[in-house]
Amino acid sequence: MKRNPLTILREVFGYPAFRGRQAEVIDHVIAGGSALVLMPTGGGKSLCYQVPALCREGLALVISPLIALMRDQVAALQQAGVRAVVYNSTLRADEKTQVRKAALSGKLDLLYVAPETLNTEFFTDFAGRLTLSLIAVDEAHCVSQWGHDFRPDYLEVAKLRALHPQVPLLALTATADPLTREEIQQRLGLTQDPLFSSSFDRPNIRYEITQRKEARRQLLDFITGRHRGEAGIVYCLSRRKTEETAEWLCSQGVQAVPYHAGLDPQTRQLHQDRFQREESLVVCATIAFGMGIDKPDVRFVAHIDLPKSIESYYQETGRAGRDGQPAEAWMVYGLGDVVSQRRLIEQGEGEAEWKRLSQRKLGSLLGLCESVQCRRKGLLAYFGEAHLGDCGHCDNCLHPPRAIDGTELGRKALSAVARTDQKFGAGHLIDILMGRHTDKVDRFGHDRLSVFGIGATESERTWSSVFRQLTATGFLDVDAEYGAFLLNRQSWQLMRAQTTLLLRQEDESVRAPRSRAARSERGTSAKSPRAQASAGRSDLFESLRALRKQLAEAQGIPPYVVFHDATLREMATQQPQTLESLAQISGVGKVKLERYGEVFLRAISGHGKDAPADAAAEMP
Repeated sequence: MKRNPLTILREVFGYPAFRGRQAEVIDHVIAGGSALVLMPTGGGKSLCYQVPALCREGLALVISPLIALMRDQVAALQQAGVRAVVYNSTLRADEKTQVRKAALSGKLDLLYVAPETLNTEFFTDFAGRLTLSLIAVDEAHCVSQWGHDFRPDYLEVAKLRALHPQVPLLALTATADPLTREEIQQRLGLTQDPLFSSSFDRPNIRYEITQRKEARRQLLDFITGRHRGEAGIVYCLSRRKTEETAEWLCSQGVQAVPYHAGLDPQTRQLHQDRFQREESLVVCATIAFGMGIDKPDVRFVAHIDLPKSIESYYQETGRAGRDGQPAEAWMVYGLGDVVSQRRLIEQGEGEAEWKRLSQRKLGSLLGLCESVQCRRKGLLAYFGEAHLGDCGHCDNCLHPPRAIDGTELGRKALSAVARTDQKFGAGHLIDILMGRHTDKVDRFGHDRLSVFGIGATESERTWSSVFRQLTATGFLDVDAEYGAFLLNRQSWQLMRAQTTLLLRQEDESVRAPRSRAARSERGTSAKSPRAQASAGRSDLFESLRALRKQLAEAQGIPPYVVFHDATLREMATQQPQTLESLAQISGVGKVKLERYGEVFLRAISGHGKDAPADAAAEMP
């Protein structure tokens, strides 16, 4: 045994106490136990294996999915004085040799490896000679074929464990439905070990899902109105769309870059490095970007296309606000998303069972989108967690939508599908319902149908919403090849008056909430002492951010590796004047205090005066 876990938490990482179930997990692993850990992004999963690694004898082997994640986590550990290194394809042969020697001679605490590295005979032989303190499998949902990011190389973990059967294995993930959890436990031999599950609630994230009108304009209004100058991620369905969206945002004055698997490796790395190091960059990305991103100060995640499932949505939105500060998850979607996602599933190469499950997962997400209840309640219910609802922090709580009886509207829409032999999509059907004489309507003689014009009193937007919600709620299917609507058992039940339909009615008068800055200033006079003090703290915070950036650039590391925003905010509020008082700030560990303490104390005490020309040169 090396040291007490709470002492390590305070001295190395600078935190006063464990959060949630961290202490339970850590004590269990220190005692030699294995487990599956479910914790939300930003919930402190990393500490669950990093602290035991410094308590138990031997080397902790951490399997992590992305090189960028490993690099940044190792940089943060090294800043805290921990002996941690990476072992992956980016190292030269001589560097790998040095790492192996250090590992075998007991000079390392944590060794981070990529799952692909495990799948080599050479590494298997090397791992068999190590004295391991524990094996940690991060992003463990990648083990499961039912997970939203299955990685076959993760299956090699089972062979690794066979080499070290007495070493505790800790599998960690931010999200996993019951089916995925069960497969993780089976594949990693954890069926007899405990499951530690924390609340999936991220109370600092505000959820908003709205209908697509003009996606780009809506996105721009969201970013400039609420998050100007802040870091964020915009998820798009296609590679082309990431590039076009990033280019358009740049033309509108928003710093943005694309990221997708089709970019050359150098460009991908450049854009990811910029995102990690810059504090106001927006990345427009496919889902190839984000897993394992350790950047804590992402203030928003936006979706301009529908994700595949609630797991994907939760995982992606969870990349916002990892520092616990206010953040937003914003999404627009429309009928086209519903149709295209269903078609992608049916045209996919998966087996029938996989397609059935994927359709069910998509249906759950669509149900969340169309729900009139608290978003947080619906989101947590999917993961089996009860929530009273009315969180007061999501769009449905702030601006409650109305549920209306849409039975007659639904029957008219379904009748149009039936009368046109289930061969057309929404655009043509809406033309028929609204009584429009288009070339297509007249050519097929659909102006002579009984349903022609029966919906003329409703707007095109209303009918688009009706078809979207019918598809979302399972009253309509979509032809995988042509995208035409198809009737099913539920369709006929509605048309035969055997069931009813409730529709969500959007309130067109609702305006977007004001920015967080505007809300925080509301009701406070700019000349009041309170406002002046708040402004002073804000100015000091920005000064500390500038200092942090200078120090980080000098070392070639992301700014948040020096200190998180939350730590800087506490410094700006408390304004410590001694090393002893600075050590009480959350996130200031022993090594960081020695390295940065004097520099930050001078910045705090000299706020408003000229800063030194090169603060990095003054570090010990």
